Amino acid sequence: MSARAGGEEVTTDSPAGENGVGPLRAAAFFDLDRTLMAGSSGIFFARAAYEAGMITRRRLARDAYENLRFRLRGSTDDRADQVRRRVGEMIADVPVRELQRLSPRVLAGVLPRLYPQMLERAYAHQDAGELVYIVTAASQEMADLLAHVLAFDGGLGSRSEIVEGRYTGRAAGPFNYREGKVLSMRELAERERIDLAASYAYSDSESDLPMLRAVGNPVVVNPDQDLRRIAAAEGWEVLRLDRLGRRLKMLAAVGAVTALGGMGRVLSEHVGARADPRALQSRASGLPLRRPIRRRARR
Repeated sequence: MSARAGGEEVTTDSPAGENGVGPLRAAAFFDLDRTLMAGSSGIFFARAAYEAGMITRRRLARDAYENLRFRLRGSTDDRADQVRRRVGEMIADVPVRELQRLSPRVLAGVLPRLYPQMLERAYAHQDAGELVYIVTAASQEMADLLAHVLAFDGGLGSRSEIVEGRYTGRAAGPFNYREGKVLSMRELAERERIDLAASYAYSDSESDLPMLRAVGNPVVVNPDQDLRRIAAAEGWEVLRLDRLGRRLKMLAAVGAVTALGGMGRVLSEHVGARADPRALQSRASGLPLRRPIRRRARR
């Protein structure tokens, strides 16, 4: 049978009874960064790697800066590719167990930044009999770890090649980003008999538009500018939870207005000084401008 999902027709398997393999199930797919949690999980992996001596302080500072930009503006294709290359270079020839030992430090940073509202949504899906998965461009190890800790049904992430217990630095499959997420979702749907047309997807970024359109119930969370516009046009549900991101943007706007106000005052004083040579002389000397004393005429 076929059903419409996110504006596109999606073909699903036969219902229960036609082929004897049981009914289809709905699922809920959650992006991780800026959707399930505030900010990026990558910065906590970078901090743990720095503490373990795997990266330099300069690299950590760069990752912290990129995390701030991501918090304010969301992801871009170029930055996602750059992060993937850097991580591949960093883990090349590193034993799998060494990265596994970073898990407690990573979780210590990520868990406090999970949105309680999103966890409530995820658990409500489970209580309704629907499967719940994390779908992230981060590593498969990160997806599996969080899915286990949060009692989700599983996680879909980017896989890295492992040879004889060590990472090679090469990918072991498609990058779980943009269309890559849809590929992994469809493979899972076929394996677990999930009806994508009856399923949900949650994300913050325009880069996840393929993921959102692959299901029948897309929900956008803390959307970037492009996704906000698309969601409004499509009539999708919008959740706004990232208060810090909005505050940072407001502070940036206030800073810009303050700077413009300061420039205006300087310009006004400069123009006033040109109109009154005594004001210019007063500024140069640092002494207050003396106003002429008007004497009253004696009667």
